Amino acid sequence: MTALRSLAFNIWFFGLTLVLALYGTALAPFRGMPMTRALTRRWARLVVGGLRVLCGIRLEVRGLERLPADGPALLASHHESAFDTIVWLMLLPRCTYVMKHELRRLPLFGALTRVAGHIAVDRAGGAAALRTLARETERAVGAGRQIVIFPEGTRTAPGQVVPVQPGVVAIAARAGVPVIPVATDSGRHWGRRAFYKRPGTIHIHLLAPIPADTPRAELVRRLEAAFATPLEDCG
Repeated sequence: MTALRSLAFNIWFFGLTLVLALYGTALAPFRGMPMTRALTRRWARLVVGGLRVLCGIRLEVRGLERLPADGPALLASHHESAFDTIVWLMLLPRCTYVMKHELRRLPLFGALTRVAGHIAVDRAGGAAALRTLARETERAVGAGRQIVIFPEGTRTAPGQVVPVQPGVVAIAARAGVPVIPVATDSGRHWGRRAFYKRPGTIHIHLLAPIPADTPRAELVRRLEAAFATPLEDCG
C-alpha cells in the first residue's frame, strides 16, 4: 500500500512541478517576482496537500509566533528531506532560500529561482562566495524577506549530526536580525532520495531565537546543539 501511495504522490509531484514550472517560466519575464512568489506558494500548498491526501503525511508546526509579525527574519533549519525546501514557501510570505548555485543550472527551475530572488551560493567559491552571500543577504533583509538557510549544507539522515558550515555566520553577521533555529523530523517520512513516503506527521519546531550579536563560535555551538537535540526535547 505504501508503494502505491508513494507512486501516486510522485506522479502528482513531478507532473505538478512540470506544469507550474512551464507556466511560471512563460510568465515570469512579464510578471516578475510577485507572480513567481505567488505561483511557488500555491505549488508548495498543493505538494503538502498531496502528501496528506495521497500518503497520509500530515504537518505540525510549532513556534510560528517566534517569527516577527512583519519584516525580515533569518531561519537556520535542520535539513533531512526535500520537504524542507518546499514547506517554507507555504509558511512564509516572502520566503528566500539560500541554495546551491548548481540548482540555477536546472532547466525551468533555475530561471524561476532567479526571478523569485532566492540566493544562490557557490560552495567552492571561498571568500568571494561568502562576500556575495553577505551582499545578497543585506539586499533580502532590506526588502523585508524571510531568509531560510540550511547551515549543515546537505541533507542528513534522522539522528545524524554534521558540522555547521560558515555560510550561516556570514549571513547572521550581515542580516542583523535574530537567528531562529528550526528542528524537524521530515526525513522519517520523506527520506533523502527515497521513493517511499511513509505515513505519519512531520514536525517542525521553531526554537528560541539566538540574538543577532551572538559571537560566531557561540552561534555555531547553539545551532549544532539545537539540531542534535531530539525533537521531543526541543522547547
